[in-house]
Amino acid sequence: MKTETGLEQEDMQMTEQLIEWLGRYGADADGGVTRLLYTRSWKEAQEALAEKMKSLGLEPAFDDAGNLFGRLQGTDADSECILTGSHVDTVQRGGKYDGAYGIVAGIAALARLREKYGAPKKTVEVVAFCEEEGSRFPYNYWGSTFLTGAAGYKDVEHARDQQGISFMEAMKAAGFGPGSRGRGARTDIGAFIELHIEQGAILEQEGQTIGIVEQIVGLQRYTVRVKGEANHAGTTPMSYRRDAMRAAGEMVAAVMDGADQIGAPLVATVGRMELIPGTPNVIPGEVIFTMDIRHPDGARLEEACAHFVGLLHEVAGRRNVDIETERWMNTAPIAMDAELTDAIERICRSRDLPYRWMPSGAGHDAQILAACCRTAMVFVPSRKGISHSPLEYTEPEHLEAGVQVLTDLLHQLAY
Repeated sequence: MKTETGLEQEDMQMTEQLIEWLGRYGADADGGVTRLLYTRSWKEAQEALAEKMKSLGLEPAFDDAGNLFGRLQGTDADSECILTGSHVDTVQRGGKYDGAYGIVAGIAALARLREKYGAPKKTVEVVAFCEEEGSRFPYNYWGSTFLTGAAGYKDVEHARDQQGISFMEAMKAAGFGPGSRGRGARTDIGAFIELHIEQGAILEQEGQTIGIVEQIVGLQRYTVRVKGEANHAGTTPMSYRRDAMRAAGEMVAAVMDGADQIGAPLVATVGRMELIPGTPNVIPGEVIFTMDIRHPDGARLEEACAHFVGLLHEVAGRRNVDIETERWMNTAPIAMDAELTDAIERICRSRDLPYRWMPSGAGHDAQILAACCRTAMVFVPSRKGISHSPLEYTEPEHLEAGVQVLTDLLHQLAY
């Protein structure tokens, strides 16, 4: 039976069923998913994926960091590997599709290629990266940076989660770490294709099925500490106060107003704020908040971030508080491979799939891989543009359209 778009009904069901199946690992009561790096739900998901890969004729293997690979061996043993996949970890109370879709789509694509064409010339693998989100530890892209050799254990050895557990302790408790699997950084990857939900509303609003990513925006992320003086809320006159919260509020407003003035495509977000001591009758003596700034132009991103940090210090001086700013993420904008993106466009045309070229406003593992191999990203629509939420959803026919594009591209590259 064919749908209006010519896709097999059973293929649509398989992709959707895999999404629902994987979403059971780390499922929250409200329908969301929480799989933080090296936790029990994360490990159970990776182990289940390994079994699923094996059942579909792929050879599963972990590396020392906990990245999981499902291998379809090529006949040319000396050829570079073609890699696809995404990340298995989630944000707190995230959705079922972010990251997970790229993994199950890769599994489905390799299973179909194996069944229809047999062994490829070039080895093809699907990867479930162990981490991308930075939700448990203040470190992003651990899976892909470990894989490419862009980061190692020294880069994470001092990181701790909110419970004080160190990155290295958590890794070893989950069964990974130095020498655990005998697989470290790799140099045999020739191309990487990441299939992902858009996490925005552009494709849905414009009635497009496929987004061909031209570029991933640059991102800088900061932790800001504002230190004033805690004091009694009733007995301290306004003019005597060193109120860290009042200063922090002005700082946030200054950054948001500054972002409005600079205008699109720059975006700025303060996503987390902590007040200390955090009681109703005490003037906050310290406030800690995050600042996330993004722009597709690296020079303009750097200029904007320097401007915002300057605004923070101006407010601190005016409000007589101390301030510390720590930039803990600085990812440059990066373009996708032109030959691969052109090939994706040809596939969309051949399948009569509506598509558009677009940037990615979110960071992805693809930007890490792009530094060492040919890389491309493909988006499918997100309903109402919602992501990092239990309401995250993509229509089954859009999920399957993405799998078809991925399958065709992998066939061109590997067979």
